[in-house]
Amino acid sequence: MATPTTDLSYCGREVRKHDNDHFLTALFAPPEKREALFALHAFNLEIAKTREVVSEPILGQMRLQFWRDGVEAVYEDGPVPRHAVMDPLADAIRSLGLSRALFDRLIDAREADLDDTPPADLTCLVNYADVTGAPLVQLALESVGVRDEAAMTAGRHVGIAFALAGILRAVPFLARQHRQLLPADRMDAHGARSEDLFAGRSKSELRPVIADIARVALEHLEQARALRRSLPKAAFPALLPATLADLHLGVIARADHDVFSPRVLLPHPFRQLRLGWAALRGRY
Repeated sequence: MATPTTDLSYCGREVRKHDNDHFLTALFAPPEKREALFALHAFNLEIAKTREVVSEPILGQMRLQFWRDGVEAVYEDGPVPRHAVMDPLADAIRSLGLSRALFDRLIDAREADLDDTPPADLTCLVNYADVTGAPLVQLALESVGVRDEAAMTAGRHVGIAFALAGILRAVPFLARQHRQLLPADRMDAHGARSEDLFAGRSKSELRPVIADIARVALEHLEQARALRRSLPKAAFPALLPATLADLHLGVIARADHDVFSPRVLLPHPFRQLRLGWAALRGRY
């Protein structure tokens, strides 16, 4: 089983601290690929936290434009803005030939976070998970040298499932900010109220909403795993978020889909073992 390095880069430290799931999965990639993965996930951290660090949408748009301009500069060989994440990201893009369209998609997707209107329905939520989660896994696949169609399709399904699991685990955090990513139509159908959510009240009506989303996430995991036999072994480290999504969804199910349960909010103590076992068996 892979073990963390004792001399982490800035990106590695940021990912270990703020996105430990992806930090752990990156450790199962070949050593020469890890810094690129750390840079990729540190970049995702920077754009994903935009809504949390700005007070007005226009400021969020300016922050995202900084990253949009920076990525453009890398691909057009212009001067890259100085930033602790941008420099190693530029190195990864240039050395590995990562696809610009996937970066553009990730940045554009984060503009949706500047609007606090909940997704209208489950399809809208899945679309959000698609644009915020799938390109990240697909870039991770490119980082480990895998670009075939089957792998990219599997990566899309893994990205959606991992993003949906993350959204469910983030419900209490978002609720404290009076934000909701749970679909309005599912909330209405089950009689769940945003007022209870924002007050941190774990109502029974909320649980079937969570179950609906979890069921869709599991369906995407099944679709990703159906492609396993057609994928090269090199793809598996980039697809390991599937193992963690499965783990998180299992915890949520055992908590009867109560996302306010302490067991859901705490890091799972056996994440490393589950990842190690999956990697040893050549699965995700």
